[in-house]
Amino acid sequence: MRVQLDPGTVALVAGGPGDPDLLTVAACRALEQADVVLYDYLAPDVSGLVRPGTELIAVGKRPRSTDTTSQDSINALLVELAKAGRRVVRLKGGDNYVFGRGGEEWLHCAEAEVPVIVIPGVTSATAAPAFAGIPVTHRTLSQGFTVVSGHAAPGHPSSSLDWRALARSGTTLVLLMGVKNLAAIAAELQAGGLASDTPASIVSSAFGDTAAVVRGTLDTIAALAIEAGIKPPSIVVIGAVAALDLT
Repeated sequence: MRVQLDPGTVALVAGGPGDPDLLTVAACRALEQADVVLYDYLAPDVSGLVRPGTELIAVGKRPRSTDTTSQDSINALLVELAKAGRRVVRLKGGDNYVFGRGGEEWLHCAEAEVPVIVIPGVTSATAAPAFAGIPVTHRTLSQGFTVVSGHAAPGHPSSSLDWRALARSGTTLVLLMGVKNLAAIAAELQAGGLASDTPASIVSSAFGDTAAVVRGTLDTIAALAIEAGIKPPSIVVIGAVAALDLT
């Protein structure tokens, strides 16, 4: 796609899994044209990719942190800046449309009659496992993968996932935001029939200076994560491919 960011336009730009080298060409072109960039805390450092004088505004939503910006505030700021005639880039980590609230931001801008372009990118759901040498599919091991959010524990009123059905899916399971509830999720998957010795791995802060990989089984991975001090952002991979280490 050839990116043309006109004044008064918002570009929802996917920043990829944290390494600036994994930005798309389209993402770089949008950043070069931006007057202002609103970025999340997981977005890559793009200070060397924007023009001098480009305004960089941190609007991260760190879990359980006071250093956060509400989604409503972000939505309002996107519209305010665009209606002031500025070229606006909304930069996120991963992909805008994979647990990135990009759909919410697109709808809010569209309702305010602000033009929006979407630049997709590399999602951490596949990039983080690849960093650890784990292909989420493999012809002889897994014919598909399922990406879900683990931010709500099984049985919690806000959870709409049928974990026991996922246990029977026969696909690689990739969990984003699943560290806090990993023990409960693992127990529910086992209750759904997934074998306790199913390989499971956690990839933490992939492509960053503090990157770490923890490998175990469905029965042991939660305890191993605690022992290793694993914190978000982390990706959990459950299935036969999680035992691979193609590095």
